[in-house]
Amino acid sequence: MPTVIFAILAGLAFLLLLARTRQDPRRFGNAVLLGLSLVLLTLALLAQVATGSAPAPLLAAVTLAFVLLALGVLPLAFFLIANGVTMVRKEGPRPANLLSGLAGLAVLGCVTLTVTAADLDSAPLRHVAGGVLLVAGYVSYVFLSFLAYAFLYARLKVRHDVDFVVVLGSGLIGGSQVPPLLASRLERARAVYEAQAARGTPPVLVTSGGQGPDEDLPEAEAMADYLIARGIPERHVVRENRSRTTEENLRFSEALMRERVPDHRCVVVTNNFHVFRAALTARRTGVNGQVIGSPTAAYFWPTATIREFAAIFLRYRAVNLGSCVLLALIGFVLPS
Repeated sequence: MPTVIFAILAGLAFLLLLARTRQDPRRFGNAVLLGLSLVLLTLALLAQVATGSAPAPLLAAVTLAFVLLALGVLPLAFFLIANGVTMVRKEGPRPANLLSGLAGLAVLGCVTLTVTAADLDSAPLRHVAGGVLLVAGYVSYVFLSFLAYAFLYARLKVRHDVDFVVVLGSGLIGGSQVPPLLASRLERARAVYEAQAARGTPPVLVTSGGQGPDEDLPEAEAMADYLIARGIPERHVVRENRSRTTEENLRFSEALMRERVPDHRCVVVTNNFHVFRAALTARRTGVNGQVIGSPTAAYFWPTATIREFAAIFLRYRAVNLGSCVLLALIGFVLPS
């Protein structure tokens, strides 16, 4: 009976996810629903295994999954720590570049605390471990939901021709040069432009980025120069040169697009790790368009993804931090 209940609930959550995604895929609630569907499906499978009615292949698959999960915790922690060292070495010791290393240390801390609490006969330590593990479980659930849905969202196809392609800025090097990270975005935008131009309806490219204190010119100007030098006609490039944040990128670009084509469609180009958060921001700022991603260096991806998750987690801080506090209190008062 529990198997059927969990399976029905998983199906209902998935159907609601499909309906909400069809209406607007740019919602964080969709990620939560995807995670809930997977959790309920997992509970249905575990309930079937617990009743002894699971077929041999399912039993073997569930067992293998739990073994891999248990064995993968420590390698994951050391991988994150190693990635943190690589980020500091290649990108400098800025706080944002420490995130993957700190995440790895946090995983090691949870493992150490759990093992120590199980080994020592200390009720207070077991209460602390219970609270920490419940909070870690919640954060892990939200993170995996974010990761799974962001992966799926980034693979949605742009189904219609668009009027504009907005390229989000990301800073210049040497005060005036387009760095590889930004060049990746511009090349993806150029590919979208050329594919649509081949169908006879070339879009307008909007380069979006203001001038930072250490830059010789606005990012939008350097981005436009990059595109024009590679064959994009200047009449098909519009510069948005005031923005300093992603929200301003989108808000100011939306104003430019609406002025030219009130009922427009667009796509927004950023790097793959930034796609889902940019999509949430696009929805919030009223931009009528899908966000697509460009490749990022492999070493940069873990830290950047954790940074994106942290920003979204704190965006909904009332729910997330409130849930963490409640779970910590539950863990502290549960019988040891």
